[in-house]
Amino acid sequence: MLQRGLNWAAATLVGVFGFIWIGVVVFAAVEVPMWARIGQASFGAFLTGWALYKASLLLRRSQPKFVPRHRRVRVRA
Repeated sequence: MLQRGLNWAAATLVGVFGFIWIGVVVFAAVEVPMWARIGQASFGAFLTGWALYKASLLLRRSQPKFVPRHRRVRVRA
C-alpha cells in the first residue's frame, strides 16, 4: 500500500514539474534562442507524457490478476 502511494506521488510530482517546466520556458525564457525553447518545451512535454503514462498503468493495475485459492480446497475429479 505504501509503495502504491509513493508511485502515485512520484508520477504526480514528475507531471507537475513537467507542466511547470513548460510554463517557465514559454513565459520566462524570452532571450533564449528558439531552438533551445523548443528543446526545453519538448523535454517538459516528455516529462508530462511519462507521468500520464505511469498514471494510466497505475489505474490499470487496480484489479487483481490472480486470486489464489485456499490451500485446503481441493478439486475432486
